[in-house]
Amino acid sequence: MAERESGVGPRGVLHPEQGASRFTVTTAPPGPALAPYVEYHWIVRWDVTGQPPYESRVLSHPNVHLVFEPAGPLLYGVIRGVYTRRLVDAGQVHGVRFLPGGFRVFAPGPVQELTDQVLPAARFFGEEADALCPRVLACPETDAMVALVEGFLAERLPAEPDPSPALGRGYPHAAQVAAVVREMTSDHTLVRVEQVAERFELSVRTLQRLFAEYVGVSPKAVLRRARLHEAAQRADHGSVDWAALAADLGYSDQAHLTRDFTAVVGVSPSRYARGER
Repeated sequence: MAERESGVGPRGVLHPEQGASRFTVTTAPPGPALAPYVEYHWIVRWDVTGQPPYESRVLSHPNVHLVFEPAGPLLYGVIRGVYTRRLVDAGQVHGVRFLPGGFRVFAPGPVQELTDQVLPAARFFGEEADALCPRVLACPETDAMVALVEGFLAERLPAEPDPSPALGRGYPHAAQVAAVVREMTSDHTLVRVEQVAERFELSVRTLQRLFAEYVGVSPKAVLRRARLHEAAQRADHGSVDWAALAADLGYSDQAHLTRDFTAVVGVSPSRYARGER
């Protein structure tokens, strides 16, 4: 079942080449029962024994994560800044990356209420999540870890696939919201919320309400983050013509890209490209 093992990790991991010798990331697809809600499982394994602690930094995506870690299972809402994880000694964690909108079936209210929050998973899945955590982390093989977590989540899927009454009849369900986000993050010609609304035949207001209910951040924030992911990935892969990239990504000019990137990542694009943190 394991899909990929890499020393660099998925898109969004900052300075992946610096972490390549310190940790690996394995991803695995969900089974059929969870495929409408889960994008993939991810397992990070690290070993910095005898070395200084390493801080892995991630420019987060518009996804909710359930993470089984040594201190206990946690639920991470969408993180709007850069998420930093300090790696010490050796260990592993198992994460479930829900599709944008996919966690809504498990949430007691709008996903927006979870944004920038890190909460005990037991609030959403009961004390059984705490009991499951050591069993998951004791598994030496990825497939066994995934099977335990898949079974746990599948048993807790609600009978009603979309519990939100807030938007009334006729509005897209979680799978359709995920499709909107997928288009927004893959098509770099979409640079304004109005373009997205027009493509999916929705009003801007409806799109904003959908994202508050299902995704956790605004459509504008999703578009902005997709552009920053692209800028960071280009910088990770060699020399960049920043003025040309700014134009490609729909920025008014290079200065606009620089301000946006610096505000979120903490260093300018040129300093990031030089490996500065």
